[in-house]
Amino acid sequence: MAGNTPYNPDPHAHPGLAAIALLEAGKAVLAFLAAAGLEISGPAPLRTIINALILRIGGDPEQGSFSSLLNLITPDTVHLGAAALVGYGLLRVLEAWGLWRAKAWASWLGCISAALYLPLDVYAIIKHPGWASWLLLAVNVLVVWVLARDIGKRRKH
Repeated sequence: MAGNTPYNPDPHAHPGLAAIALLEAGKAVLAFLAAAGLEISGPAPLRTIINALILRIGGDPEQGSFSSLLNLITPDTVHLGAAALVGYGLLRVLEAWGLWRAKAWASWLGCISAALYLPLDVYAIIKHPGWASWLLLAVNVLVVWVLARDIGKRRKH
Protein backbone atom coordinates (compact mmCIF):
# COMPACT_ATOMS: atom_id res chain seq x y z
CA MET A 1 0.00 0.00 0.00
CA ALA A 2 1.27 3.53 -0.79
CA GLY A 3 0.55 4.75 2.74
CA ASN A 4 3.01 2.23 4.22
CA THR A 5 6.00 3.25 2.11
CA PRO A 6 8.88 4.64 4.17
CA TYR A 7 9.48 8.36 4.15
CA ASN A 8 12.22 9.18 1.65
CA PRO A 9 14.51 11.98 2.90
CA ASP A 10 15.82 12.61 -0.64
CA PRO A 11 14.64 16.12 -1.64
CA HIS A 12 14.24 14.99 -5.26
CA ALA A 13 11.65 12.42 -4.17
CA HIS A 14 9.22 15.22 -3.29
CA PRO A 15 8.14 17.10 -6.44
CA GLY A 16 5.35 18.83 -4.49
CA LEU A 17 7.86 20.33 -2.08
CA ALA A 18 10.06 21.48 -4.96
CA ALA A 19 7.10 23.12 -6.70
CA ILE A 20 6.13 24.95 -3.51
CA ALA A 21 9.77 25.97 -3.01
CA LEU A 22 9.75 27.58 -6.45
CA LEU A 23 6.47 29.35 -5.63
CA GLU A 24 7.95 30.69 -2.40
CA ALA A 25 11.12 31.80 -4.20
CA GLY A 26 8.90 33.66 -6.67
CA LYS A 27 7.14 35.40 -3.77
CA ALA A 28 10.54 36.40 -2.40
CA VAL A 29 11.60 37.91 -5.73
CA LEU A 30 8.33 39.88 -5.94
CA ALA A 31 8.78 41.14 -2.36
CA PHE A 32 12.35 42.27 -3.11
CA LEU A 33 11.22 44.00 -6.29
CA ALA A 34 8.38 45.74 -4.45
CA ALA A 35 10.80 46.89 -1.74
CA ALA A 36 13.19 48.24 -4.37
CA GLY A 37 10.29 49.95 -6.15
CA LEU A 38 9.20 51.64 -2.93
CA GLU A 39 12.71 52.84 -2.21
CA ILE A 40 13.27 54.12 -5.75
CA SER A 41 9.89 55.82 -6.19
CA GLY A 42 9.45 57.23 -2.69
CA PRO A 43 6.13 58.25 -1.14
CA ALA A 44 4.59 60.30 -4.01
CA PRO A 45 3.39 57.39 -6.21
CA LEU A 46 2.11 55.52 -3.16
CA ARG A 47 0.16 58.60 -2.06
CA THR A 48 -1.33 58.85 -5.57
CA ILE A 49 -2.42 55.19 -5.50
CA ILE A 50 -3.94 55.50 -2.01
CA ASN A 51 -5.68 58.74 -3.04
CA ALA A 52 -7.21 56.99 -6.07
CA LEU A 53 -8.39 54.08 -3.89
CA ILE A 54 -10.01 56.49 -1.43
CA LEU A 55 -11.83 58.24 -4.27
CA ARG A 56 -12.89 54.89 -5.73
CA ILE A 57 -14.61 53.85 -2.51
CA GLY A 58 -16.34 57.22 -2.30
CA GLY A 59 -14.20 58.77 0.42
CA ASP A 60 -12.83 62.27 0.69
CA PRO A 61 -9.02 62.25 0.81
CA GLU A 62 -9.00 65.81 2.16
CA GLN A 63 -10.91 65.13 5.39
CA GLY A 64 -11.06 62.81 8.35
CA SER A 65 -9.16 59.58 8.75
CA PHE A 66 -8.39 59.35 5.02
CA SER A 67 -6.46 62.61 5.24
CA SER A 68 -4.59 61.25 8.28
CA LEU A 69 -3.78 58.07 6.35
CA LEU A 70 -2.30 60.04 3.46
CA ASN A 71 -0.26 62.14 5.89
CA LEU A 72 1.27 58.95 7.28
CA ILE A 73 2.89 58.19 3.94
CA THR A 74 6.30 59.78 4.38
CA PRO A 75 9.83 58.81 3.33
CA ASP A 76 10.28 57.18 6.76
CA THR A 77 7.16 55.03 6.45
CA VAL A 78 8.17 54.08 2.91
CA HIS A 79 11.54 52.90 4.29
CA LEU A 80 9.71 50.96 6.99
CA GLY A 81 7.42 49.37 4.39
CA ALA A 82 10.40 48.46 2.22
CA ALA A 83 12.16 46.93 5.24
CA ALA A 84 9.03 44.87 6.02
CA LEU A 85 8.96 43.64 2.40
CA VAL A 86 12.64 42.67 2.61
CA GLY A 87 11.92 40.77 5.86
CA TYR A 88 9.00 38.99 4.19
CA GLY A 89 11.21 38.17 1.20
CA LEU A 90 13.94 36.76 3.45
CA LEU A 91 11.40 34.56 5.23
CA ARG A 92 10.17 33.26 1.85
CA VAL A 93 13.79 32.58 0.75
CA LEU A 94 14.41 30.64 3.95
CA GLU A 95 11.23 28.62 3.45
CA ALA A 96 12.04 27.99 -0.23
CA TRP A 97 15.54 26.77 0.65
CA GLY A 98 14.17 24.48 3.36
CA LEU A 99 11.47 23.03 1.12
CA TRP A 100 13.93 22.52 -1.73
CA ARG A 101 16.09 20.54 0.71
CA ALA A 102 12.98 18.72 2.11
CA LYS A 103 13.51 19.99 5.66
CA ALA A 104 10.74 19.20 8.15
CA TRP A 105 10.79 22.68 9.70
CA ALA A 106 10.17 24.20 6.27
CA SER A 107 7.07 22.05 5.78
CA TRP A 108 5.78 23.29 9.14
CA LEU A 109 6.60 26.91 8.32
CA GLY A 110 4.98 26.69 4.90
CA CYS A 111 1.89 24.87 6.12
CA ILE A 112 1.25 27.34 8.93
CA SER A 113 1.91 30.42 6.81
CA ALA A 114 -0.28 29.20 3.93
CA ALA A 115 -3.06 28.25 6.37
CA LEU A 116 -2.99 31.78 7.79
CA TYR A 117 -3.93 33.10 4.34
CA LEU A 118 -7.02 30.87 4.00
CA PRO A 119 -9.46 33.13 5.94
CA LEU A 120 -8.26 36.09 3.86
CA ASP A 121 -8.80 34.07 0.69
CA VAL A 122 -12.37 33.26 1.72
CA TYR A 123 -12.97 36.93 2.56
CA ALA A 124 -11.63 37.89 -0.88
CA ILE A 125 -14.06 35.48 -2.54
CA ILE A 126 -16.96 36.97 -0.58
CA LYS A 127 -15.98 40.56 -1.37
CA HIS A 128 -14.58 40.06 -4.88
CA PRO A 129 -15.90 36.82 -6.35
CA GLY A 130 -14.12 35.80 -9.50
CA TRP A 131 -11.72 33.31 -10.94
CA ALA A 132 -8.63 35.05 -9.48
CA SER A 133 -9.95 34.82 -5.91
CA TRP A 134 -10.91 31.18 -6.38
CA LEU A 135 -7.54 30.38 -7.94
CA LEU A 136 -5.69 31.94 -5.01
CA LEU A 137 -7.78 29.92 -2.55
CA ALA A 138 -7.21 26.72 -4.54
CA VAL A 139 -3.43 27.26 -4.63
CA ASN A 140 -3.25 27.93 -0.89
CA VAL A 141 -5.44 24.91 -0.08
CA LEU A 142 -3.21 22.76 -2.30
CA VAL A 143 -0.06 24.08 -0.59
CA VAL A 144 -1.51 23.37 2.87
CA TRP A 145 -2.58 19.88 1.76
CA VAL A 146 0.82 18.97 0.25
CA LEU A 147 2.77 20.27 3.25
CA ALA A 148 0.39 18.75 5.83
CA ARG A 149 0.68 15.44 3.98
CA ASP A 150 4.47 15.71 4.12
CA ILE A 151 4.35 16.44 7.85
CA GLY A 152 2.03 13.48 8.37
CA LYS A 153 4.36 11.14 6.47
CA ARG A 154 7.29 12.29 8.54
CA ARG A 155 5.41 11.67 11.79
CA LYS A 156 4.50 8.12 10.75
CA HIS A 157 8.09 7.19 10.01
